[in-house]
Amino acid sequence: MLVRSDSGVAKIGEVAALPFDVSPVQIGMRGRADGKGFEVIGRVRWAWTDGAWNEWLLLFEDGTNAWLGEAMGQFMLLWQQPIGKVRSRTMREMINGKRAIPGTEAQIDKRKLVVADARDVVCIAAEGELPFTAATGWTLYSVDLRGRSGECATLQRDDQETTFYQGRYVTLAELAPRGLRAIEGWALPSYAA
Repeated sequence: MLVRSDSGVAKIGEVAALPFDVSPVQIGMRGRADGKGFEVIGRVRWAWTDGAWNEWLLLFEDGTNAWLGEAMGQFMLLWQQPIGKVRSRTMREMINGKRAIPGTEAQIDKRKLVVADARDVVCIAAEGELPFTAATGWTLYSVDLRGRSGECATLQRDDQETTFYQGRYVTLAELAPRGLRAIEGWALPSYAA
């Protein structure tokens, strides 16, 4: 596993093999979002009592990055935002330790989003280059919010810090992917050829 920071890239060790999943996304996949090319360079796999999902780190050609959250066939394209930018009273309460209640509304950038999911999660594996150390067993409280027009946000906190991400739902086709993982019994879509 590699950790990318302002001072460069450092190898922090080896991690266990990732559990099998059926994601067509893989490290090395390339695509485009908002007119900029990107490459998938890392992944964190999170789990809770009833399942798991992937968060893929995208490195854009201009040196910026974003996350592609993938769960149950849906994709969230998210950019980290300064935690100080969050002004919503509901969100500030969550940042300060309050548990989220699904269905609760929060106003973010003059848009109403609703808490769609809130749960304790654990990192079960990670691979590639990441901007932080994602140790197996690391636990977070994760809250996902969804808006009516495809906007979304995620708040994640542990006992050290809280991070906040904003973005939108996308389809895999919108990302113009090249280099999808071949999965037995699944034909690659025409847009990925």
